Formats: sequence, C-alpha cells, structure tokens
Amino acid sequence: MATSVAIVGSSGRMGGLIDRLLSASDDFDVHARIGRGDPIEQIEGADLVIDVSLPAVSPGVVEAALDRRIPIVVGTSGWTSDRLAPVERRIAADPELTALVIPNFSLGSALATRLAELAAPHFESIEIIEAHHAGKTDSPSGTAIRTAEIIGAARGDLGPVAAPHADQRARGQLVGSVPVHSMRMSGVSARQEVVLGGAGETVRIVHETLSDESYEPGILFALRAATTRTGFVVGLGALLGL
Repeated sequence: MATSVAIVGSSGRMGGLIDRLLSASDDFDVHARIGRGDPIEQIEGADLVIDVSLPAVSPGVVEAALDRRIPIVVGTSGWTSDRLAPVERRIAADPELTALVIPNFSLGSALATRLAELAAPHFESIEIIEAHHAGKTDSPSGTAIRTAEIIGAARGDLGPVAAPHADQRARGQLVGSVPVHSMRMSGVSARQEVVLGGAGETVRIVHETLSDESYEPGILFALRAATTRTGFVVGLGALLGL
C-alpha cells in the first residue's frame, strides 16, 4: 500500500516539485495539497507530512503534525538551533514521534557540509558565501545556517573563527561565529561556497545546484526514512551516516 503524504507549501517551487515526484512514484500518494490559507487540519489522516512552507509558518506545521503523531519531514529554511531545540526536547520526551529536518535535499550539499566540518578545526578564518534565486524570501539560507552551526561545533575548544570587524554590516551575518554573506538574484538556482583561510593558502568548498532534479533522490530518501524510523534528525548527511 502506498504511503499517503500531505504536502504543506504545495503551491511553492519545492511543493510543486514534490507533488510531481510523488504523483509519479509507486510507493507514495498525495493525501492533501495545502497552500496558503488552507486549514492545517487537512493533514489529518495522512501517513506522513512534508513541510516546504515558509519560515514563519513551519513551526506551527511541525507542532500540528506532532500533535497528531504524524511523522514529518521539514524542508523549510530558517530552522536555527534555537528553533530546533523545543522540537528536540519534545521528541526526547516522546521518542516514538518522528521529525526529520532537512535544510537541503541535495546529496552534494550534504557532502560539502561534511567536508567543511572536517576542515573547520584546521583554519582560523572561515566565511560562507551563499546565493539563491531572487524569489527566495529568507536569508541566510537554511543550508548556510546549518553549515555555519556545524563549523562552530566542529571547532569545539578552539573557539570562534577569526571574524574581524564583525560589527560592519557588509561583513555578513554571524552564525555560530561564522560570517555568512547572502545574495538573492536572477540567474541563480542555489550556490554555497565555504572559504577557509590559513597562512599562505585558502581552501574553497563549493556546491552549486544546476537544476531542481538534484533534490529528487534526497526527497524520496528522506520520506522513506520517515516511514521506518522514529526520533529527531537534522540534515540529510545524518540520515546518510556522513
């Protein structure tokens, strides 16, 4: 029997991609297409919820799914560590619940973030430059936030990265001590560059999305994982064991 999925944010770019992907799939059916103004109660009866709505809306979607004990995959940006904390606490108290928060469904992006994590303890200067299409409403991106937080955690006792003149707005927004610079412009799909600087050298870890096709394997992988596991997971890399 196919797994029924409620798509929250179905009228957006990612929602449309997920709708097409699930409609062509043999193991998933679309239970409900929920857009702006539609009642969240339409998730009731679904086997699974996938949320690709807006940062301001997403926490309410997660709460609604968990209240109904429906596993949820979150692909919406804006989930900082502070916003994740109450969800993590709730699931720790009730480990039969399921919430998978995936800032980026691209395998290449997950690998690039892992490489940045490995490199972070070895460089004092680290900055992130990310660019997305002009229609993306939030910045920094969820991927950049997650990458910066992972870099900060990977440095551990080494402390924050060197970020001189961080009080200047042009120096970028500090996330986990890492300056993040965001561009929103036509002609771009998604691109992230982590630049690590040391004595006499730089290392650049670049991931670029050329088409939305890159997200499809990760979307299906995350949805299938949500049908078989419980608990709280952040990042496609964690699902993949990276």
